[in-house]
Amino acid sequence: MSDAITRAEKPASRGGRAATAAASAWLRAGSVFQGAGNQPAPVLPARSIAGRALVLVIVIMTFLAGLAAGAVHLVADASSDWSRDIAREITIQIRPLPGRDIEADVRIAADIARRMREVEDVRVFDRKEGEKLLEPWLGTGLDLSELPVPRLVVMRIAPGTPNLASLKAQLAERVPNAGLDDHRLWLSRLKAMADTLVVIGLVILGLVLVATGLAVVFATRGAMAGTAHVIDVLHLVGAEDQFIARQFQRHFMRLGLKGGLAGGVIAMLFFLAMGLSSARFAMTPGAEQVEALFGRFSLPLGGYISVLAIGVLVAVLTAFVSRVTVYRTLSGGE
Repeated sequence: MSDAITRAEKPASRGGRAATAAASAWLRAGSVFQGAGNQPAPVLPARSIAGRALVLVIVIMTFLAGLAAGAVHLVADASSDWSRDIAREITIQIRPLPGRDIEADVRIAADIARRMREVEDVRVFDRKEGEKLLEPWLGTGLDLSELPVPRLVVMRIAPGTPNLASLKAQLAERVPNAGLDDHRLWLSRLKAMADTLVVIGLVILGLVLVATGLAVVFATRGAMAGTAHVIDVLHLVGAEDQFIARQFQRHFMRLGLKGGLAGGVIAMLFFLAMGLSSARFAMTPGAEQVEALFGRFSLPLGGYISVLAIGVLVAVLTAFVSRVTVYRTLSGGE
C-alpha cells in the first residue's frame, strides 16, 4: 500500500490538486483491492445482483441454443435415415385393367424383379395390405373392393445404381399396366425440407449466440460504469489496460461457465426426458407421424456432446466479448 501511495504522489508536482484527489481516492478504495491475508481482492465483486441476472440470462440463452443444436441433430439424423431407406427401395405399381389378370401380372412383375442382380429382396403386397395403406387418407371401415386399387411389388436393392432402364423395358414388354417408382421425387423433397430445417436451426443458434454477446456487452459496460473510480485508481498507480481487461475477462468467464454449463445440462436433461417419454406415447397416431419426421427424440452421443460444447462456447464467447468491450471502452472506441 505504501508503494502504491508513493506512486500515486509522484505526479503531484505536475498535477497538483488532481493528483492529491486521485491519491485520496486510492486510499479510500484500498479496501476494494485488499482481501484476506493481504491478498489482492478482485476488481469486480464475485457476487452481485447484476452478476446473478447475467447468469440467468446465459442459462436461458444456452438452453435455447442447446435446443436448436439438438433439433438440428435430430433432423439431420432423420434425413439420413430417410435417404438411406428410401433410396434403396423401388416400387412397381400394377394397375388393374379390364381384360387382364392382375394376379398374373403381379407374379410376372415379381419374377422380373427377382431376376435383377441388384435386388436383395422382393415383397408382394396383397390387396388387403394395399387398402390398408390408403386408410390414413380415406379412413377406416370403407369397402374398397369396387375401386381400382393398384397392387404393389416393393424391391429392396443393394447399395449402388440399379439398371432401371432394363427393368423398365422388361415391364413395358410383359406387364404394360405396370409403373416403376424409384422415389427420387419424394426423396428430393424430403431432403430439401430437412436441409431447410437444419438451416433454420443453425440460424436460430447463431441469433441466440449474438443475443448472448450483446447481453454481455451491456453487462460489461454496466460493470465498468459501476467501478469507474476503481479503474481510475488502477490507471493512476500504473495498471495497464491489459491488466484491467484480464480482470473483467476472468469475472465474466466464471459467470459464463456457470450459466453455460447449467443451460447445457438442462438442455441435455430435456432431450433425455423427451426420449424417455416418446417411447411411452409412441403408439398414438400423432406420435407416429412425429417419430417419422424427427425419430424418437433420442439424441446420439454426438448430439449431447454438441449441446455441452455450446455451454463451453458460451463461456468462451462471454469472456472474449467482455475483454473486447473493455479494450474498446478504455481506448475511447465506444
